[in-house]
Amino acid sequence: MSYLHSMTCFTEGIKVLAPVKWRSLDGMVGVFWDAEGQAGARGYYLSPDPRIVIFFNDVSPFIRMTNHEGGMTGYSRPMTRAVYVPAGVPLWTGFTATHRFSHLDLHLHRDRLLRFLSPSVGASAALAALRRPVEIQDTAAIETLAGLLVGEVSAPTKHAVFAESLVAGIVAGLLDIPDHGAEQPNGRLTQAQMNRLMSRLGSCNGNRLSVADMAQTVGLSESWFANVFKQTTGKTPLQWQLGKRIDLAQKLLVESELTIADIAAQLGFSDQAHLTKAFRQVVGGTPAAWRRMQRIV
Repeated sequence: MSYLHSMTCFTEGIKVLAPVKWRSLDGMVGVFWDAEGQAGARGYYLSPDPRIVIFFNDVSPFIRMTNHEGGMTGYSRPMTRAVYVPAGVPLWTGFTATHRFSHLDLHLHRDRLLRFLSPSVGASAALAALRRPVEIQDTAAIETLAGLLVGEVSAPTKHAVFAESLVAGIVAGLLDIPDHGAEQPNGRLTQAQMNRLMSRLGSCNGNRLSVADMAQTVGLSESWFANVFKQTTGKTPLQWQLGKRIDLAQKLLVESELTIADIAAQLGFSDQAHLTKAFRQVVGGTPAAWRRMQRIV
């Protein structure tokens, strides 16, 4: 049965460069765009259904995104090559420079996704996967499938089942579906979950994440996450995160001429004194003394 999606959408400073191509399938719609955004262009998107966006060129230096209204200054992160946005999650985007881009939008009916995933992973795991956002830069085989799908969206040559199978492959390759056979024993986080945390922290440019944010990233409740994180790393989530932020501060102290106050501001510390206190707690000395020592060495 064909399906028509609905989405609240507002854009400013983005122009379409070629006719939009789209195709309605069983519980899904594929839409291919070729467009250009001007410096300062922006967009807002909210859909009652899950959706996937796959870019065919690297947009991370030019487009930033956030799920917080007014969050382009404090909560934004670079747009990745492929994004899964769960149903009802708002997305704001902003262009830092003029850039031409092309992307495939997949609008997916929730029940269609559950019907596809549940027989293989179970209804509970399928529901959990649909609630978890995904943002990846290395699209690998997903981009190949997306390219084939663009052909079937733009100028169909085969039965709709072929296009639907391509969508199924993209969903299976992109969504965060747990591989129970790869889970680590004794209530520990998997390496894939730790990788997602590292990626999320990196996308925040060193700014602090709450424990709730970290738990959501790996698809666990906050209380359960805090417990298994300590078993996995030997540290609380905030202790681990502070260590990573101090690592980034050390990198900036060595590789840049930024003042300590500027580094504190860039990494989300309240002021230089706050960074200095945290730095001393982790490293054992002040940022200024540590920077002098590195330059002597």
